[in-house]
Amino acid sequence: MRLSAVTATFVLGAAVAMSTVPADASETLFAAAERGDVAALRQTLAGGAKLEATDDHGRSALLIAAYGNRLEAIRLLVEAGADIRRTDGLKNDLLSVAAVSGQLEIVRLAIARGASLTPINRYGGIPIIPAAHYGHVEVVRELIKAGSPLDHVNSLGWTALIEAVILGDGGPRHTRIVERLLTAGASARIGDRDGATPLALATQRGFRAMQALLEQAAR
Repeated sequence: MRLSAVTATFVLGAAVAMSTVPADASETLFAAAERGDVAALRQTLAGGAKLEATDDHGRSALLIAAYGNRLEAIRLLVEAGADIRRTDGLKNDLLSVAAVSGQLEIVRLAIARGASLTPINRYGGIPIIPAAHYGHVEVVRELIKAGSPLDHVNSLGWTALIEAVILGDGGPRHTRIVERLLTAGASARIGDRDGATPLALATQRGFRAMQALLEQAAR
């Protein structure tokens, strides 16, 4: 069957137009966020990519950039209006991702932009708990400064203080976190599900520096 001149012109024109648009703008956006490619992000967003589109893991471009510690990409996406409180399939938002991985500048940015200090992750915890777990001293300091609750108990029955003891190595970083939490007013009396207090847990593990701090707090 022969195409009419009008039909042929329409089909050819559509093909040319389609060739100038990315096959999947969201995938292009996600790839740029993962690379931290600010120029590509700008171009893709200007081309109509949806800022809040999510991948198969429920991650927006902002969260993809956060997992990769792409600070400049995060700044651009936040300035473009990305939702900093959006969570992914793991219930992580921007502040949660940064707190877990110790990305201090991203933590500061998220707090400055109004991130919630109490988003609940898949373990029922809030950002200060995994920050204490992983020994991120300065992140814990920033979260305390911002007013994070100190005695939140996660679904495992642990506070930030307990995690610093039982999931830490008893070394200088975790000991400083214990000290910062106690100085800020964290309770040393809240025990785990078996009733073991942070002092008892530190004593069991032979973490003498922590033990001394916790004994002092118990007086």
